[in-house]
Amino acid sequence: MAVDVNAVYRTVLLIINKEQRGYLTPDEFNKTATQVQLDIFNEYFEDLNQQLRVPGNDSEYSDRIKNLEQKISIFQEVGNCTYTSGKFNLPTLASPYEFYKLGTVIYNDEKEVQYVQPNELLELNLSPITKPSEYWPIYTYKNFKIQVYPNTITNNISCTYIRKPLNPIWNFTVAPPAYQYIYNSTGSQDFELHPTEQVNIIIRILLYSGIVIKDPQIVQAAAQQVQMENINSKS
Repeated sequence: MAVDVNAVYRTVLLIINKEQRGYLTPDEFNKTATQVQLDIFNEYFEDLNQQLRVPGNDSEYSDRIKNLEQKISIFQEVGNCTYTSGKFNLPTLASPYEFYKLGTVIYNDEKEVQYVQPNELLELNLSPITKPSEYWPIYTYKNFKIQVYPNTITNNISCTYIRKPLNPIWNFTVAPPAYQYIYNSTGSQDFELHPTEQVNIIIRILLYSGIVIKDPQIVQAAAQQVQMENINSKS
């Protein structure tokens, strides 16, 4: 699932031209698109936190919590943690992916390791009943390092985590004699956000570009026109 970066850029250009507001170069678009995607991505977690405070509903397609979790699930990963110098390193992400947020720490692929604050660890160690064990392991987390207790656990630790979305890129070639920008899918990167975010992405790019579009129907109509042009060009 993704949002077509070419469709977004062409829609933005169509609206800018309609509003007679100049031109947005590919470089300007790529930088703006990256910021817009990060803004939307970061908001998912705060929105989910807020929605968890209110009752959900039984609707199959309009449950806000479920919809947000589906949008976040695009970026959920799981990987093994390597043990070095008494601590576990986070899974190594293949370039160009970047780590964003730690999820669940798992021991032996079956037991959830409980997170505690350093001061809580001191209190837990005071009693043999609450002291961490391989049956009830705990961990602290600092500077992207996981420290698992008891310290006899030196392997079989994995974790779930959220990675950052890849930066959207509208790549191009320049063709004479007009030397216009021609879209090149090679080297381009679509938005990694859920397809339902397309209109939201377009509106926010326009806002960043200084163009206020009060009616989303204008954006939707422009997006439909670009889609029809894509279909016609391929038929």
